[in-house]
Amino acid sequence: MRRIQQLSVIAALGVTLGSCGIYDKYHPVTEVPEQLFGTGVTPTDSASLGTLGWQEMFTDPQLADLIREGLERNTDYRTAQLKVKEAEAVLLSSKLAYLPSLALSPQGVVSSFDRSKAIQTYTLPVTANWELDLFGKLRNAKRQAQAALAQSQDYRQAVRTQLIAGIANTYYTLLMLDAQVDIATETQTSWQESLASIQALMQAGQANETAVAQIEAAYYAVCSATLDLKEQRNQVENTLALLLARTPGPIGRGRIETQTLPATLSTGIPMELLSHRPDVRMAQRSVEQAFYATQAARSAFYPSITLSGTAGWSNSSGALISNPAKFLASAVGSLTQPLFARGQLAGQLKIAKAQQEEARLGFEQTLLTAGTEVNEALEQCQTAHAKAELFERQIAALDKACTASSLLMQHGTATYLDVLTARQSLLEARLTQVANRFSELQGVVNLYHALGGGTE
Repeated sequence: MRRIQQLSVIAALGVTLGSCGIYDKYHPVTEVPEQLFGTGVTPTDSASLGTLGWQEMFTDPQLADLIREGLERNTDYRTAQLKVKEAEAVLLSSKLAYLPSLALSPQGVVSSFDRSKAIQTYTLPVTANWELDLFGKLRNAKRQAQAALAQSQDYRQAVRTQLIAGIANTYYTLLMLDAQVDIATETQTSWQESLASIQALMQAGQANETAVAQIEAAYYAVCSATLDLKEQRNQVENTLALLLARTPGPIGRGRIETQTLPATLSTGIPMELLSHRPDVRMAQRSVEQAFYATQAARSAFYPSITLSGTAGWSNSSGALISNPAKFLASAVGSLTQPLFARGQLAGQLKIAKAQQEEARLGFEQTLLTAGTEVNEALEQCQTAHAKAELFERQIAALDKACTASSLLMQHGTATYLDVLTARQSLLEARLTQVANRFSELQGVVNLYHALGGGTE
């Protein structure tokens, strides 16, 4: 009968503590807002660009080599890997808190009273302390450490995906600048030839000095623009070298015309962001840690129960001195219940609840930001792709205009201003076409990153 009463008390205690929330387990969010990717994006299936491995996504062999080098050498990524090891050590420490702590504390004393013969006493004890986790303090600390470990792993993944996207975007920027430098150099040569032609016409009396000065000024402007593009290219090379943890130097690369893109740009279903995007997972881990911190603040209202014991040999037992030493053992159980700290504990619980709500709001904002990034990246891809054909037609028309204006000027029915305008428009259109191609590539990279692509 007594055994049944004890079990009833324990069961009632468990129900009471459970209702207080100190043993509850965190349940992650499994729903996302409707139309997270925007009203214009309608997922057709669960397939997502973010599920592709980066080797499948970036097929340029030189870019693939740079990404591998970055994953091996980048200092931010290596630091994130060390943070995972730190979190693993913290979790191990939390798990070991369930076990008793043992300590060897030998002690020796030499005493003499009124110049009498010195008495030597010694003790060789092993002490043990063990805190019983009846009220969830250690359990919540362990779960909080587990969430922190998972968050550090998500942080490592976030750094990894950002690094891959950063290397790809910087690489494509270099390809864009290479193409623009080639166009500017080609235009510079063309303007140099035109300048020589107009100077010859002036000497023959068929052109005036104003026309020569205008074309000469346009030539120097193209030369200056070419130098600016080369300077930008050098800066981008240095940026990529930093991502690779290299010293400044040339970067081997292909050409922007040879780059290929995935045939389809599927976003998948919005709920996949909860598992694919590392920053969204990190935000949810913050909510989980705050949840267990709140439970730990609740458990602080309950007493701490500690069992301690000592076992060893001593030649002193009160006033009795014996040699050799005798075996000595003792056990103590203690309970510590806060009495005059309730106001402080209540304040700590309010702080923990507020921090939990802050973490929840941060998670919601991170999820909304992720949806916005997907929407913008997809729109960038689609817009750049639609503009590509328009630029081709524009350049074809401007090329005809340049040829026609040059012929008309030679026959005296057009002025040098017509030629300048046509050539300047053609140069700007060709440079913009290359920039649009880069925008299309960048949009795909950004979409891949926004969908959580590049994780291990």
